[in-house]
Amino acid sequence: MIGPGTGGRVYLACGATDMRKGIAGLSALAQDVLRRKPASGAVFAFRGRKGDWPKLLYRNGQGFCLYYKVRERGRVPWPNT
Repeated sequence: MIGPGTGGRVYLACGATDMRKGIAGLSALAQDVLRRKPASGAVFAFRGRKGDWPKLLYRNGQGFCLYYKVRERGRVPWPNT
């Protein structure tokens, strides 16, 4: 299992995010919009307009990891604000 240990924080970027963004773009959103340091070890979760492709940004000791899941059916429930 790859990921943060217990007690890690998860921040949701409410609303829709441009899913064309990669690690650099999502890191900038985490810093500018969520007002959190992307290198803090927290997990930052983003969701696109359709809701079928959530992305998770996480920085471990070696660099940034970008996880995403492409859903074949259904949507991921997400807060608007």
